[in-house]
Amino acid sequence: MTEPHVTGPSPFSTGLAGRCPRCGEGKLFDGYLKLKPRCSACGLDFAFADSADGPAVFIMLIAGFFVLGLALYVEIAYEPPIWLHLMLWLPLALVTCLGLLRPMKGLAVALQYVNRAQEGRMKK
Repeated sequence: MTEPHVTGPSPFSTGLAGRCPRCGEGKLFDGYLKLKPRCSACGLDFAFADSADGPAVFIMLIAGFFVLGLALYVEIAYEPPIWLHLMLWLPLALVTCLGLLRPMKGLAVALQYVNRAQEGRMKK
């Protein structure tokens, strides 16, 4: 098992800020969610990064717990009509999910770099 290499900035600060996991200077994203091919500051190739659906799954769990909890509380406490629920919780769920998606993807990429994550391989 390989040990993580911890030289450089924290993966949490660089990932959440959308910066290069090696130098912490270059931008990680080329758009909202598309990764740049390489870091403009240190030249790190981002081809190793494959966050797949991991960030989206965590965000659905976090946002679902948060928004559903608020919706249930409001329903029990005030019993508003369904149209008010839709007006409150759909925009909140959308803003929460979209607001967390980019930082979580950046964090996933930074943690992959620090821990030298690779695709699973079967031993022969």
